[in-house]
Amino acid sequence: MKIREVYTCPLELTHDMIRGKWKSIILWRLRLGCTSLSKLERDIEGITQKMLLQHLKELVELGFVEKKTYDGYPLKVEYSLTKPQGEKLLSALQIMQEIGVEYMLQHGMEEALQKKGCCAYPQKSK
Repeated sequence: MKIREVYTCPLELTHDMIRGKWKSIILWRLRLGCTSLSKLERDIEGITQKMLLQHLKELVELGFVEKKTYDGYPLKVEYSLTKPQGEKLLSALQIMQEIGVEYMLQHGMEEALQKKGCCAYPQKSK
C-alpha cells in the first residue's frame, strides 16, 4: 500500500490504512491473540490466501500487525496486534462492532448474530 503525501485530515489517512473488505476483519480476529496464517484463513470465512497474505503484509508495513517467524521445520509464522498502535485501532473497531450489532438488532437480524456467534448481545423481550 502506498501512503499518499497529501491528506485533508488524519482520519482520511487512517481510513486509507484500513480500507478494504478484509483488513478490519483480520484486525478484529487478531484481538483473540497470536495466530498462524492457516488459522486466520480458517477463521475468516470467504477470504483467499492470496488476499489474506496481501492484507497482512500491508498491516505489518503500517505497524498494526507484528509478524514473528520461528526457526525450524516446518516453518512457523505467527501474527499478532502491535502495541500500542494495533491495540489502539482495536478500540475503534470495537465501537464499529457495537454499532453493527445495534443496527442488526434494530432491523430484525438477531438470527444472523446468533448463527455467527460473533458477539454477545442483549435478548429482546417479547
